[in-house]
Amino acid sequence: MRALITAGASGIGRAMAAGFDAKGFEVWVTDVDTAALADLPTHWNGHHVDAADEAGVAALFEMIKAAGGLDVLCANAGIAGPTALVEDVALSDWQKCVSVNLEGAFLATKYATPIMKAAGAGAIVYTSSTAGIYGYPNRAPYAAAKWAIIGLMKTTAMELGPFGIRANAICPGAVEGPRMEGVLQREATAKGMTRDQVYDGYAAGTSMRSFVEAEDIANMAVFLGSDVARMVSGQVISVDGHTENPDPKV
Repeated sequence: MRALITAGASGIGRAMAAGFDAKGFEVWVTDVDTAALADLPTHWNGHHVDAADEAGVAALFEMIKAAGGLDVLCANAGIAGPTALVEDVALSDWQKCVSVNLEGAFLATKYATPIMKAAGAGAIVYTSSTAGIYGYPNRAPYAAAKWAIIGLMKTTAMELGPFGIRANAICPGAVEGPRMEGVLQREATAKGMTRDQVYDGYAAGTSMRSFVEAEDIANMAVFLGSDVARMVSGQVISVDGHTENPDPKV
């Protein structure tokens, strides 16, 4: 069994890779962070690939095909994008955010699909966000891309189901870690609040009154990639402690 996790050298992606490794999968990881790739376990197959670079993605999937195929794709690559009101977002920042988050997922799907079709089986797990379910003030590019991933997933599930391939999307909420820390700091600046006020607002906006951990997302990805979830497809599954209020307030 072989699993590929894009942006898998750190954060949620690395937790996913570790989860599949623990279940006996051969783990392949892509990332643009050279230092993080160098720090991967030696038995993982790490590659420096930009998720939005079609030539690099195509070459990677040729290697995967030659290695024997692919059972699970975790299309996880993404960036936070700018934190600003929509009228203040530069087109270049919009395009970069959408390119990595949406086009990266599309390219991974495009090149994984023929391999999985040939095998008559496979599972694709997309990392969307609660921003792909609700509106998200000050994060228009990110929210737009994450909503679009839901549409990509739903369509992929319909197209590929007859070939034994499942597709689902995980929607993380606020996840502890460096990326969310950057979001907290930027939102605090944009809203004239302290970092702790923004943090508390996010936590208070969930039924569980807590951020989630990367391992919580990874556990769901491993479940969706397993045979236990063989009839779960086309689903949007939040792992967020039940987000009630996506716009943190105090």
